Amino acid sequence: MKPIRISDATMKQTSEHFHLSFKEKIELSKLLSKLGLDLIELEGIQNARIDSLQIKSIASAVQDSVIAVPVELNEESVEKTWSALQIAKRPRLQVCAPASQVQIEYLYHKKPDALLEDVKNTVLACKKRCSNVEFVANDATRSEQAFLTELLGAAIGAGATTVTLCDTAGTMLPAEFAAFIRKQYETLPALKDVTLGISCANTISMADACAIAAVAEGASQIRAAAYPIDCVSLTNVARILASRSDALDASCGIAVTQLSRIVEQITRMCEPAKGISAITVEQHDTDVYLTAHDELNAILAATKKLGYDLSDDDALKVYAAFRQIADKKEKVGLKELDAIVASSAMQVPPTYKLITYVITSGNTISATAHIKLEKNGAPVEGVYMGDGSIDAAFQAIERITGCHYELDDFQLQAVTEGREAMGQTVVKLRSGGKVYAGRGISTDIVGAGIQAYLSALNKIIYEEEVE
Repeated sequence: MKPIRISDATMKQTSEHFHLSFKEKIELSKLLSKLGLDLIELEGIQNARIDSLQIKSIASAVQDSVIAVPVELNEESVEKTWSALQIAKRPRLQVCAPASQVQIEYLYHKKPDALLEDVKNTVLACKKRCSNVEFVANDATRSEQAFLTELLGAAIGAGATTVTLCDTAGTMLPAEFAAFIRKQYETLPALKDVTLGISCANTISMADACAIAAVAEGASQIRAAAYPIDCVSLTNVARILASRSDALDASCGIAVTQLSRIVEQITRMCEPAKGISAITVEQHDTDVYLTAHDELNAILAATKKLGYDLSDDDALKVYAAFRQIADKKEKVGLKELDAIVASSAMQVPPTYKLITYVITSGNTISATAHIKLEKNGAPVEGVYMGDGSIDAAFQAIERITGCHYELDDFQLQAVTEGREAMGQTVVKLRSGGKVYAGRGISTDIVGAGIQAYLSALNKIIYEEEVE
């Protein structure tokens, strides 16, 4: 019995009627994998930072399903996409290209010969990085047969292991689509050596029937969707294959017993969200807050407003830490986000470590700080008098390290209650136009401040050394 692979395209969001948040996409990918989907298709990279983080997060969350991401017809897009996707346990790169004269002219803006060359080179570039490469021929049913055969042959010759033919218009009847699939096998024998996939739009409500007709003619991969978009219905084809596997001599690995329950969860997730508003960073700081409904781009906008320029890895760490807090409380303010960044992002090997500190202060004497640090295993120390205990401590650290940076902000928050309350301090130092934050926690306010200052200082020193 021939196994039929099912790919889900829900997260490509081909429908304009719903929008999935960053968190929802991760949860959806887990549900699809649990359902037994062979492939989960994601959107390509448009926004380098946000889309790359999304791909990395989903790739880390999914272990059993193949994660497929499309690339543009150039090596730069291949490299950028593979950089995000390579952590996936089962990655796939998709090379998508128009096959009909109409789409080539109006979407690609090049001649057919140039398209052939770009497809060949892009598939070769993908194959160098990933063994699992799929070529997707968009609008294949309206292409000229001679050109389509040449296009598919070029993709297969360059190393594509799966070829997907798309009825983008979605106007074919099942018998017509079956004849179309049969014709491709007749004109290009090499198709028998690869996996043939199909994708049908549901314009005249015939997508499901066309998919089953294609399976009867030899297709072994179906692009479907768990949520009703302009695509084959995952629920329908899974049930048809389960109940008529004997007649079709084909079956799929979808967990039909869990199908209704999981699809209901996905449907609720994909229904248009109401009453959910992302933050508007133009608001005054006191009015800005984040909630569990805010996705990654909102968090990045808020951190940018605070002055941070986070790397991809740090952004993921901050978002994960934010989610833990947001799931427990209704609102997360910018000051709390500051502390999250300080404690979660930009953690580096410390150049300076605190050994001891002694602070002398009173209402009749100037505050004095005697601080001993360790730099790369060697003790260094300094003494300084300041306007207060915190000022003296920070000035002493500057004297020891020989580094002076603008103090952008200093925050003190109580994290426990009572006479022995723990204090959390956030220190923000500015260097070269960038803000570096450090956090310290202690029952001693000065001690927490010193820890926070050293944390921020170590980040600056580490980045300067790397550069």
